[in-house]
Amino acid sequence: VGPYGESKIKAEEYIKNHFMFPTASISEDRSLRLEKEKGRIPKNKQVYILRPCMIHGPGNKGNLNLLYNVVKKGIPWPLGDFDNRRSFTSIDNLCYVIEGLLNQDVPTGIYHMGDDEALSTNELIGIMCEVMGKKPHIWKMNKRVMEGCAGLGTLMHLPLNTERLRKLTENYVVSNAKIKAALGIDKLPVTAKEGLMKTIRSFEETK
Repeated sequence: VGPYGESKIKAEEYIKNHFMFPTASISEDRSLRLEKEKGRIPKNKQVYILRPCMIHGPGNKGNLNLLYNVVKKGIPWPLGDFDNRRSFTSIDNLCYVIEGLLNQDVPTGIYHMGDDEALSTNELIGIMCEVMGKKPHIWKMNKRVMEGCAGLGTLMHLPLNTERLRKLTENYVVSNAKIKAALGIDKLPVTAKEGLMKTIRSFEETK
């Protein structure tokens, strides 16, 4: 976990200790009671921790842009043999959930947030090419060969190393079942593909 992740963990700990799940220590419990008595933390206030993954939308800047630029240049993707899947969060779906939390009586809690469908990197590249009207160039090079190249890259301090290969090919799938159940919905309004196509179109419009 890097500094960014550590800061999020600390923020969650503070919220849980002071607003959601007070610790058993006398000083903290007394402090919380004093805050409530002063009216700073209304007794009926509900507190939510949202854990969205890979938020994207028009104007997005980040890893999605980097991959888009690689695909746009027609550079082949050599990791097609890795069938990794990742969850994404369309900004439209995130706004929909936040609006639901504001307008409905949803219990205080920690909620993971992501689109209904997880996508592989190969599928993501396919979506990008569909928007750009290009044919995807995905090379399914043998996994062990690529892992060997990455190991060599680690020893020789090359761009493709073991750690970078892990990040590029790891799975990261989250369940949004809890937040959907809390909001009383079966599915989010925007599919993962629809949200990504909207984001990629925004890249095309600003090129």
